[in-house]
Amino acid sequence: MRIDFGSNTAVLSQLQHKDVLLYLLAIKSIARYLPLGAAYIVDDGSLTTNDRALVAEHVPSVQFIALATFRSAACPQGGTWERLLSIAELIKKHYVIQLDSDTLTIAAIPEVVQCAADGRSFTIGTWDNQRIESMAERVAHAKTLPHSEGAHVQVVAEAHFDRLNEFQNLNYVRGCSGFAGFAPGAFTKEFVEEISQQMSAAIGERWSEWGSEQVMSNIVVANAPGSIVLPHPRYADCQKMQLGRTAFVHFIGSCRFNNGVYARLGADVIQSLKAADAENRQHG
Repeated sequence: MRIDFGSNTAVLSQLQHKDVLLYLLAIKSIARYLPLGAAYIVDDGSLTTNDRALVAEHVPSVQFIALATFRSAACPQGGTWERLLSIAELIKKHYVIQLDSDTLTIAAIPEVVQCAADGRSFTIGTWDNQRIESMAERVAHAKTLPHSEGAHVQVVAEAHFDRLNEFQNLNYVRGCSGFAGFAPGAFTKEFVEEISQQMSAAIGERWSEWGSEQVMSNIVVANAPGSIVLPHPRYADCQKMQLGRTAFVHFIGSCRFNNGVYARLGADVIQSLKAADAENRQHG
Protein backbone atom coordinates (compact mmCIF):
# COMPACT_ATOMS: atom_id res chain seq x y z
CA MET A 1 0.00 0.00 0.00
CA ARG A 2 1.30 3.44 -0.97
CA ILE A 3 0.86 6.58 1.10
CA ASP A 4 0.70 9.72 -1.06
CA PHE A 5 2.22 12.43 1.07
CA GLY A 6 0.84 15.02 -1.32
CA SER A 7 -2.69 14.12 -0.23
CA ASN A 8 -4.42 15.73 2.72
CA THR A 9 -6.84 12.83 3.07
CA ALA A 10 -6.48 10.65 6.15
CA VAL A 11 -8.28 7.43 7.03
CA LEU A 12 -9.15 6.74 10.66
CA SER A 13 -10.43 3.44 12.03
CA GLN A 14 -11.08 2.12 15.49
CA LEU A 15 -9.55 -1.32 15.65
CA GLN A 16 -9.61 -4.39 17.87
CA HIS A 17 -7.39 -7.45 17.80
CA LYS A 18 -9.86 -9.77 16.09
CA ASP A 19 -10.36 -7.42 13.13
CA VAL A 20 -6.75 -6.68 12.16
CA LEU A 21 -6.77 -8.73 8.96
CA LEU A 22 -10.17 -7.35 7.97
CA TYR A 23 -8.82 -3.83 8.50
CA LEU A 24 -5.85 -4.44 6.22
CA LEU A 25 -8.17 -5.58 3.45
CA ALA A 26 -10.51 -2.63 4.04
CA ILE A 27 -7.82 0.04 3.90
CA LYS A 28 -5.88 -1.53 1.04
CA SER A 29 -9.03 -1.92 -1.02
CA ILE A 30 -9.95 1.77 -0.66
CA ALA A 31 -6.36 2.95 -1.17
CA ARG A 32 -6.45 1.50 -4.70
CA TYR A 33 -8.86 4.26 -5.69
CA LEU A 34 -8.28 7.08 -3.21
CA PRO A 35 -4.91 8.79 -2.59
CA LEU A 36 -4.25 8.72 1.14
CA GLY A 37 -1.86 11.02 2.95
CA ALA A 38 -2.12 9.48 6.41
CA ALA A 39 -3.65 6.62 8.37
CA TYR A 40 -4.70 6.63 12.01
CA ILE A 41 -5.94 3.82 14.23
CA VAL A 42 -7.79 4.26 17.50
CA ASP A 43 -6.58 1.27 19.52
CA ASP A 44 -9.38 -0.10 21.68
CA GLY A 45 -6.74 -1.56 24.01
CA SER A 46 -6.79 -5.09 22.60
CA LEU A 47 -4.11 -4.69 19.92
CA THR A 48 -0.97 -6.68 20.62
CA THR A 49 2.61 -5.74 19.80
CA ASN A 50 2.42 -8.15 16.87
CA ASP A 51 -0.83 -6.56 15.68
CA ARG A 52 0.79 -3.13 15.62
CA ALA A 53 3.86 -4.44 13.83
CA LEU A 54 1.75 -6.18 11.20
CA VAL A 55 -0.33 -3.09 10.53
CA ALA A 56 2.77 -0.88 10.36
CA GLU A 57 4.35 -3.28 7.88
CA HIS A 58 1.42 -2.92 5.50
CA VAL A 59 0.33 0.68 6.18
CA PRO A 60 3.29 3.07 6.00
CA SER A 61 3.52 5.76 8.69
CA VAL A 62 0.36 4.58 10.45
CA GLN A 63 -0.22 6.36 13.75
CA PHE A 64 -1.91 4.72 16.73
CA ILE A 65 -4.14 6.68 19.10
CA ALA A 66 -4.89 5.36 22.58
CA LEU A 67 -8.61 5.05 23.24
CA ALA A 68 -8.70 7.62 26.03
CA THR A 69 -6.62 10.28 24.27
CA PHE A 70 -9.53 12.44 23.14
CA ARG A 71 -12.18 11.21 25.56
CA SER A 72 -14.59 13.83 26.93
CA ALA A 73 -16.50 13.90 30.21
CA ALA A 74 -19.38 15.51 28.29
CA CYS A 75 -19.84 12.45 26.07
CA PRO A 76 -20.45 8.74 26.66
CA GLN A 77 -17.40 6.49 26.90
CA GLY A 78 -17.01 3.54 24.58
CA GLY A 79 -19.30 2.69 21.69
CA THR A 80 -16.88 4.45 19.28
CA TRP A 81 -17.37 7.88 20.86
CA GLU A 82 -13.59 8.19 21.22
CA ARG A 83 -13.33 7.65 17.48
CA LEU A 84 -15.58 10.61 16.69
CA LEU A 85 -13.75 12.82 19.18
CA SER A 86 -10.45 11.82 17.58
CA ILE A 87 -11.83 12.93 14.22
CA ALA A 88 -12.77 16.30 15.75
CA GLU A 89 -9.06 16.77 16.48
CA LEU A 90 -7.71 15.39 13.19
CA ILE A 91 -9.90 17.56 10.95
CA LYS A 92 -7.93 20.52 12.20
CA LYS A 93 -5.33 19.45 9.63
CA HIS A 94 -6.85 16.68 7.46
CA TYR A 95 -9.82 15.64 5.44
CA VAL A 96 -10.73 12.53 7.47
CA ILE A 97 -12.56 9.42 6.33
CA GLN A 98 -13.88 7.10 9.02
CA LEU A 99 -13.52 3.56 7.70
CA ASP A 100 -14.83 0.46 9.47
CA SER A 101 -12.84 -2.74 9.13
CA ASP A 102 -15.92 -4.61 7.85
CA THR A 103 -15.95 -2.75 4.53
CA LEU A 104 -14.69 -3.48 1.04
CA THR A 105 -14.11 -1.14 -1.87
CA ILE A 106 -14.66 -3.26 -4.97
CA ALA A 107 -14.73 -0.62 -7.73
CA ALA A 108 -13.82 3.00 -8.35
CA ILE A 109 -15.36 5.54 -5.94
CA PRO A 110 -15.25 8.86 -7.82
CA GLU A 111 -17.83 10.50 -5.54
CA VAL A 112 -15.59 9.98 -2.52
CA VAL A 113 -12.51 11.16 -4.41
CA GLN A 114 -14.41 14.31 -5.41
CA CYS A 115 -15.65 14.95 -1.87
CA ALA A 116 -12.10 14.73 -0.55
CA ALA A 117 -10.84 17.05 -3.29
CA ASP A 118 -13.64 19.58 -2.71
CA GLY A 119 -13.61 19.37 1.09
CA ARG A 120 -17.21 18.15 1.36
CA SER A 121 -18.39 15.83 4.12
CA PHE A 122 -20.34 12.68 3.24
CA THR A 123 -22.02 9.64 4.69
CA ILE A 124 -23.10 6.30 3.30
CA GLY A 125 -26.88 6.20 3.11
CA THR A 126 -29.52 3.55 3.61
CA TRP A 127 -31.96 4.01 0.72
CA ASP A 128 -32.11 5.28 -2.86
CA ASN A 129 -32.20 9.03 -3.54
CA GLN A 130 -31.59 9.82 0.12
CA ARG A 131 -30.95 13.45 1.05
CA ILE A 132 -29.97 15.57 4.00
CA GLU A 133 -33.19 16.48 5.82
CA SER A 134 -34.13 18.99 8.46
CA MET A 135 -34.06 17.75 12.02
CA ALA A 136 -37.71 18.79 12.32
CA GLU A 137 -38.61 16.37 9.51
CA ARG A 138 -36.83 13.52 11.27
CA VAL A 139 -38.51 14.29 14.60
CA ALA A 140 -41.94 14.22 12.98
CA HIS A 141 -41.23 10.85 11.37
CA ALA A 142 -39.61 9.32 14.48
CA LYS A 143 -42.62 10.20 16.61
CA THR A 144 -44.82 8.03 14.37
CA LEU A 145 -42.71 4.92 15.12
CA PRO A 146 -43.38 2.53 18.00
CA HIS A 147 -41.36 3.38 21.09
CA SER A 148 -41.43 0.29 23.25
CA GLU A 149 -38.94 -0.10 26.05
CA GLY A 150 -36.68 -2.04 23.73
CA ALA A 151 -36.70 0.53 20.89
CA HIS A 152 -33.27 1.21 19.42
CA VAL A 153 -31.48 4.23 20.85
CA GLN A 154 -31.38 5.80 17.38
CA VAL A 155 -35.17 5.85 17.17
CA VAL A 156 -35.47 7.12 20.74
CA ALA A 157 -32.92 9.88 20.15
CA GLU A 158 -34.50 11.00 16.89
CA ALA A 159 -37.90 11.26 18.55
CA HIS A 160 -36.40 13.62 21.12
CA PHE A 161 -34.48 15.93 18.80
CA ASP A 162 -37.05 18.61 19.56
CA ARG A 163 -35.47 18.81 23.02
CA LEU A 164 -32.29 20.23 21.48
CA ASN A 165 -31.94 23.98 21.84
CA GLU A 166 -31.31 24.60 18.14
CA PHE A 167 -33.21 21.72 16.56
CA GLN A 168 -35.24 24.03 14.29
CA ASN A 169 -31.98 25.22 12.73
CA LEU A 170 -30.26 21.83 12.48
CA ASN A 171 -30.21 19.11 9.83
CA TYR A 172 -30.03 15.34 10.08
CA VAL A 173 -29.31 12.32 7.91
CA ARG A 174 -29.95 8.65 8.68
CA GLY A 175 -26.52 7.57 7.56
CA CYS A 176 -23.96 5.15 8.94
CA SER A 177 -20.86 6.08 10.89
CA GLY A 178 -19.08 3.03 9.46
CA PHE A 179 -18.14 5.07 6.39
CA ALA A 180 -18.22 8.84 6.53
CA GLY A 181 -16.08 11.75 5.38
CA PHE A 182 -15.37 14.85 7.44
CA ALA A 183 -14.10 18.01 5.80
CA PRO A 184 -11.39 20.08 7.48
CA GLY A 185 -13.03 22.20 10.17
CA ALA A 186 -16.45 20.59 9.55
CA PHE A 187 -17.23 20.43 13.26
CA THR A 188 -15.67 20.94 16.66
CA LYS A 189 -15.36 18.94 19.84
CA GLU A 190 -17.41 21.65 21.55
CA PHE A 191 -20.32 21.12 19.13
CA VAL A 192 -20.32 17.40 19.88
CA GLU A 193 -20.14 17.98 23.62
CA GLU A 194 -23.01 20.46 23.59
CA ILE A 195 -25.34 18.19 21.60
CA SER A 196 -24.33 15.18 23.67
CA GLN A 197 -25.13 16.88 26.95
CA GLN A 198 -28.51 18.01 25.67
CA MET A 199 -29.36 14.53 24.39
CA SER A 200 -28.29 13.01 27.70
CA ALA A 201 -30.65 15.37 29.47
CA ALA A 202 -33.44 14.42 27.04
CA ILE A 203 -33.20 10.60 27.12
CA GLY A 204 -31.05 9.88 30.15
CA GLU A 205 -28.93 6.74 30.36
CA ARG A 206 -30.13 5.54 26.98
CA TRP A 207 -27.77 8.08 25.41
CA SER A 208 -24.87 5.93 26.66
CA GLU A 209 -26.02 2.87 24.71
CA TRP A 210 -24.28 1.47 21.66
CA GLY A 211 -25.56 3.37 18.62
CA SER A 212 -25.68 6.85 20.12
CA GLU A 213 -22.35 7.75 18.49
CA GLN A 214 -23.82 6.96 15.09
CA VAL A 215 -26.64 9.43 15.80
CA MET A 216 -24.03 12.05 16.67
CA SER A 217 -22.00 11.27 13.55
CA ASN A 218 -25.16 11.69 11.46
CA ILE A 219 -25.80 15.09 13.07
CA VAL A 220 -22.23 16.20 12.43
CA VAL A 221 -22.27 15.24 8.74
CA ALA A 222 -25.74 16.68 8.11
CA ASN A 223 -24.73 20.08 9.48
CA ALA A 224 -21.41 20.37 7.68
CA PRO A 225 -21.51 22.83 4.76
CA GLY A 226 -22.15 21.16 1.40
CA SER A 227 -22.37 17.63 2.81
CA ILE A 228 -23.90 14.83 0.72
CA VAL A 229 -25.30 11.33 0.99
CA LEU A 230 -23.38 8.98 -1.29
CA PRO A 231 -25.57 7.48 -4.03
CA HIS A 232 -27.29 4.25 -3.03
CA PRO A 233 -26.88 1.37 -3.90
CA ARG A 234 -23.50 2.31 -5.39
CA TYR A 235 -22.50 2.66 -1.75
CA ALA A 236 -24.52 0.17 0.31
CA ASP A 237 -24.57 -2.33 3.10
CA CYS A 238 -24.33 -6.03 2.33
CA GLN A 239 -28.09 -6.52 2.58
CA LYS A 240 -28.81 -3.99 -0.16
CA MET A 241 -25.72 -4.26 -2.34
CA GLN A 242 -26.15 -5.08 -6.02
CA LEU A 243 -23.23 -6.79 -7.71
CA GLY A 244 -22.31 -4.90 -10.84
CA ARG A 245 -23.63 -1.62 -9.42
CA THR A 246 -22.19 -1.42 -5.91
CA ALA A 247 -18.65 -0.09 -5.55
CA PHE A 248 -18.40 0.07 -1.77
CA VAL A 249 -19.91 -2.45 0.65
CA HIS A 250 -20.37 -2.22 4.40
CA PHE A 251 -20.75 -5.73 5.85
CA ILE A 252 -22.85 -4.73 8.84
CA GLY A 253 -23.44 -7.09 11.73
CA SER A 254 -22.82 -10.73 10.96
CA CYS A 255 -23.68 -10.64 7.28
CA ARG A 256 -20.05 -10.95 6.20
CA PHE A 257 -20.33 -14.56 7.38
CA ASN A 258 -23.45 -15.27 5.33
CA ASN A 259 -23.40 -17.02 1.95
CA GLY A 260 -19.65 -16.52 1.44
CA VAL A 261 -20.11 -13.14 -0.26
CA TYR A 262 -17.45 -11.34 1.79
CA ALA A 263 -14.99 -14.20 1.31
CA ARG A 264 -15.50 -14.23 -2.45
CA LEU A 265 -15.26 -10.46 -2.85
CA GLY A 266 -12.30 -10.31 -0.49
CA ALA A 267 -10.48 -12.96 -2.50
CA ASP A 268 -11.12 -10.96 -5.68
CA VAL A 269 -9.73 -7.82 -4.03
CA ILE A 270 -6.61 -9.69 -2.88
CA GLN A 271 -5.98 -11.03 -6.35
CA SER A 272 -6.36 -7.59 -7.94
CA LEU A 273 -4.05 -6.07 -5.34
CA LYS A 274 -1.42 -8.73 -6.03
CA ALA A 275 -1.73 -8.16 -9.77
CA ALA A 276 -1.36 -4.40 -9.35
CA ASP A 277 1.67 -4.89 -7.10
CA ALA A 278 3.31 -7.21 -9.63
CA GLU A 279 2.71 -4.67 -12.41
CA ASN A 280 4.19 -1.86 -10.33
CA ARG A 281 7.27 -3.94 -9.58
CA GLN A 282 7.66 -4.76 -13.28
CA HIS A 283 7.62 -1.07 -14.20
CA GLY A 284 9.95 -0.05 -11.43
